[in-house]
Amino acid sequence: MLQGLIEFFTAAFFAAGVRLATPLIFTAIGGIFSERSGVVNIGLEGMMLTGAFAGVVGAFYTGNVWLGVLIAMAAGALMALIHAFLSVTIRGDQIVSGAAINILGLGLTTYSLRIIWGLQDKPRVAGFAVWKIPVLGDIPFIGEVLFQHIPLVYLAFLLVPVAHFVLFRTSWGLSLRSVGEHPRAADTLGISVLRTRYLCVLISGALAGLGGAFLSIGQLHTFLENMSAGRGFIALAALIFGKWMPVRTMAACFLFGSAQAAIVRIPALNYSVSPQLLSMFPYLLTLLTFVGLVGKTTPPAAVGTPYVKE
Repeated sequence: MLQGLIEFFTAAFFAAGVRLATPLIFTAIGGIFSERSGVVNIGLEGMMLTGAFAGVVGAFYTGNVWLGVLIAMAAGALMALIHAFLSVTIRGDQIVSGAAINILGLGLTTYSLRIIWGLQDKPRVAGFAVWKIPVLGDIPFIGEVLFQHIPLVYLAFLLVPVAHFVLFRTSWGLSLRSVGEHPRAADTLGISVLRTRYLCVLISGALAGLGGAFLSIGQLHTFLENMSAGRGFIALAALIFGKWMPVRTMAACFLFGSAQAAIVRIPALNYSVSPQLLSMFPYLLTLLTFVGLVGKTTPPAAVGTPYVKE
């Protein structure tokens, strides 16, 4: 039993968990900004998928992966702009709007993929080189787990303290949170509720697009139909599990990332587990997380409630 655990929980397994947590971190942190401002964003899946596609297109035609990443973020932000218009300006149902964004993202990327490249083999783009951090990367076990990754992984984990600082240590972060808790009081104090919500939804879209770029450019170097495969919903579960706090959300993302890493690790050790059951595991974990947190988490007070200025 002990030997089996040692074979399973290797440095390679935890390093895979870190890599698989990276797109979830980008997307979940973006979701925190949106929901802290009072806008539910279940459209993260569609924004992520759109970013994955736009990143490959951008990297393919510009020949530069970093430009591809920026284009992915812009595409995610554009999808978020649609969500913001429907949710904030028109004051439509935010759940319905987010669902529409997911459907739009899937249809738009599938259609565009076939228009641009048809049914031929999908193009491959250059990826990122692994950055092994000097000295730290040579530390046994820890070095392989944390300090031998592509730059986007380091960017994701750097984003966490930055997001925490912005949300809880700056005046703008205080204004943002006040809009999500008491928008009328914030408006009375001269804080623009609509502008703040628009900006936060755009941030969520840009970061979800960055998460999508990690999937397409950072991992597979190409785009596949529906390659986000529900990761936007997993990121949503992670931010709820993390109680809309960046550090806790990062930990939740690593939990879900490790669950995905286990899918690959278990067959490699010749354990007799049904492949269908394995593929369901991250999504079952997401479902159990939602069920287990019902009534146990307190979201921002005004989240999901359109603001009507008097």
